[in-house]
Amino acid sequence: MKRRTFSAATLAGCLGGAALVAPHARAQGGQPVEGTHYVRLTPPAPTAAPGKIEVLEFFWYGCPHCNAFEPELDAWARRLPADVAFRRVPTAFSANWVAHQRIYYALEAMGLLDAMHRKVFYAIHHDRQRLDRPPEIAAFMAQNGIDPAKFGQAYDSFGVQAKVRQASALVDAYKIDGVPAIGVQGRYYTSGPLAGSNERALRVADYLIERVRKGG
Repeated sequence: MKRRTFSAATLAGCLGGAALVAPHARAQGGQPVEGTHYVRLTPPAPTAAPGKIEVLEFFWYGCPHCNAFEPELDAWARRLPADVAFRRVPTAFSANWVAHQRIYYALEAMGLLDAMHRKVFYAIHHDRQRLDRPPEIAAFMAQNGIDPAKFGQAYDSFGVQAKVRQASALVDAYKIDGVPAIGVQGRYYTSGPLAGSNERALRVADYLIERVRKGG
């Protein structure tokens, strides 16, 4: 699948039409079909969870579909078996999205991700905060009891910048053209448009995890 040229016209669909149901997926039943409900990656993308089946969610804090998907995704991720390593990958398709990647990894570095991840979504989609400029980000952190100076140090740190580069490399390796999307073990990815809905994408991910577990 080729990377799309992104424009304001596609922003409402998080640049990949994640809210749209692919017509060919609506009536499909039974086992997911390669090339229809999921894509096989050639070459495979790198993984970073030895001995585990790595599952990635590609997202953007500014994406309304990612925001709506988060509760269901979180509940699903918490039920994954012990041999599956799940993590989120903040995605940037334009320069002004990078601030959201850095927010995610700065919170992770400070051990605050579990407490703050949903609050970032809420601030953007409920309170209509952009959170893409340092003064606004600092004020948001202060409002939530986080020392803005310490957060700023993490936000500007070499480690966070390295994580951002690694995330962008994964987006390229998986050929992600819209969010939310789910990658499995560097071999496959699926999404709402491919599976028919974001809920169905989780069912396809379950199938792909089992396929990898059996050596597929």
